[in-house]
Amino acid sequence: MFKVIQRYVGPASLSLLTFKVYASSKKDSPHKDTVKVNELSLYSVPEHQSKYVEEPRTQLEESISHLRHYCEPYTSWCQEKYSQNKPKIQSLVQWGLDSYEYLQNAPPGFFPRLGVIGFAGVVGLVLARGSKIKKLVYPPGFMGFAASLYYPQQAIVFVQVSGEKLYDWGLRGYIVVEDLWKENFQKSGNVKNSPGNK
Repeated sequence: MFKVIQRYVGPASLSLLTFKVYASSKKDSPHKDTVKVNELSLYSVPEHQSKYVEEPRTQLEESISHLRHYCEPYTSWCQEKYSQNKPKIQSLVQWGLDSYEYLQNAPPGFFPRLGVIGFAGVVGLVLARGSKIKKLVYPPGFMGFAASLYYPQQAIVFVQVSGEKLYDWGLRGYIVVEDLWKENFQKSGNVKNSPGNK
């Protein structure tokens, strides 16, 4: 009926294993007892329905979940602030890299000029002893004067732009003071002189 043939199959790691292969002769095999593929037990579908059951959480998982829910508003706030400040930080880093590259390839005479401008700021700080207003005005003023000696074109442009901005700020301040004056002092004058109070 069936013949048993022993074969050694596989790579070197499986060469020690023996496999039995069953083969039948053609004249002994009846053709009427053939089995279809879907009738094999390998392809049969189990009859019972599977159901997902969630495992209960452990104490560690519960505490981690509670901690994550507690920290969620803070992490979202940090992510929002990071996304808002990221372009500013990138521009600051780029400015620093550009300044470093400029200082590496500085034009001749740049560092002595920078030393003179810095020394003028120190002199302004020494001369401003005793007054906080002088400490705010003298060092930048002395440094600006020294810088204008070395860079007159840039100083003229800076003065023009600063003058326009100062004029604009002064005009805005004047308008605000005028509106406050009209609201507070003219209303009280109108109340005293109104015909109902005579």
